[in-house]
Amino acid sequence: MGKREEDQGAKAIRWGLGILLGGVLALGVCLLFLLGASAAISGGLAGLDLTYQITIVGCVLGGFAGGLLAVLRCGGGLAAGLATGVVLFLLLLTLGALCFQEVSLEQGSIGLLCGALCGGAAAGLTGIRPRKSSRKKHRKR
Repeated sequence: MGKREEDQGAKAIRWGLGILLGGVLALGVCLLFLLGASAAISGGLAGLDLTYQITIVGCVLGGFAGGLLAVLRCGGGLAAGLATGVVLFLLLLTLGALCFQEVSLEQGSIGLLCGALCGGAAAGLTGIRPRKSSRKKHRKR
């Protein structure tokens, strides 16, 4: 096995771990936001009819935070952000299936998927670091 193959394997592991950690962070941010939103709803600061919109905002915020972590760890830009959004959606889907024993995509899961993907894509687009210019080109001989 050559050095190039080992480097590709290490890069794949770094990408997978970065995206998984980004997805877990995204889930944590989403759940913390939803905890605060539920406290606001029970306190009377927000109406009960806004729960679906608040849930989508939580997915966007979570996807953005997790996507930023994944982009910083992987350096993949848009692909890493979108992958983090997919991981967040799959984690939410898994938690929903474990808690409610049924998965229904007709009950608004498409909105959650779009929110998670939009948050991850925004993180992927804003988290791209500009390339450094080469000093060799500007050196005088």
